[in-house]
Amino acid sequence: MIQIGIVGCGVIGNRLAAAIADHDRFELVAACDLDADRAASLAADHGTERTVTTTDHEALVATDGLDAVYVGVPPLAHRDVVADALAADRHVICEKPIAADAETGRELVALAEETDRVTAVNLPFRYTPGFVRLREMVEAGEVGDPRRVELRFRFPQWPREWQDVSWLESRDQGGPLREVGTHFLFGVQELFGPIETVSADVGYSGPERYEDDVVGTFRADGVRGTVDLLCDHEGEEENSVTVVGDEASLSLTEWYRLVRDRGREGEATLVDERGDTVRTLLTEFADAVDGDGGDLVSFAEATRVQEVLDAIHASEGDSVRPGVDAGGR
Repeated sequence: MIQIGIVGCGVIGNRLAAAIADHDRFELVAACDLDADRAASLAADHGTERTVTTTDHEALVATDGLDAVYVGVPPLAHRDVVADALAADRHVICEKPIAADAETGRELVALAEETDRVTAVNLPFRYTPGFVRLREMVEAGEVGDPRRVELRFRFPQWPREWQDVSWLESRDQGGPLREVGTHFLFGVQELFGPIETVSADVGYSGPERYEDDVVGTFRADGVRGTVDLLCDHEGEEENSVTVVGDEASLSLTEWYRLVRDRGREGEATLVDERGDTVRTLLTEFADAVDGDGGDLVSFAEATRVQEVLDAIHASEGDSVRPGVDAGGR
């Protein structure tokens, strides 16, 4: 049984806690949040009589018998919590993005490489049935020659109504690209490998506030891609990735639904199930902790995504190489 603690008891932290409570290889033994009532509520809902609560993450990572830590705090706080957990010899699952910027991500990669602890980032497209099928079909040539990969985001309201946290409005760690775009840029990386160049025109909702209008292009393994994001408008929320080939196109919409379009032959829904990606993440993580492999998104993979996000913000319409022209080494 893996004894795990949660730092950050918001919406996502509670989702992880519910999955932990339902998993036979984990026990939630500690919960931490700056708001003591939130930590107590999470522990009452998903913990056991042994679950302790605290407002200090250093106290949590020092908990006797603790094996692992889930880090679900805002991105600017990731570095300190992850570093302290690794220093205390704990395994770590970090919420995406890996950090608020790629420089910090690379620092976390280096810290992880200095230990023998298992580390992972929660990027669920690795396990989402519709995305896995999309990746397999592209690899098998079922769209023919990939001609374009298109990322489209529409947010009538940002932050979304259920996201009752002010940091998502800030430019330094919030915004829809970090919060949502991270998943889809990781998806591009899964499909075609590292993104090599980026050019984007980015508009912001105000000084030091989130991006609300992005039109950009990128290239990965010779495939051209587009990013089209708009916030604060009339209409429905939309998040999608589409691979257009010379024989067919495949679109993942609503986070999980995979649709194939063959022109005059029409559309067909190929996958219409969400899957339990959190449970899969926990199972893969437990396998890795037990020395039985484990298919996990590494800190390095997540940092490559953050390099692309940094490049989008830095490009100002010019072509930027992620990890090189946007502050990389």
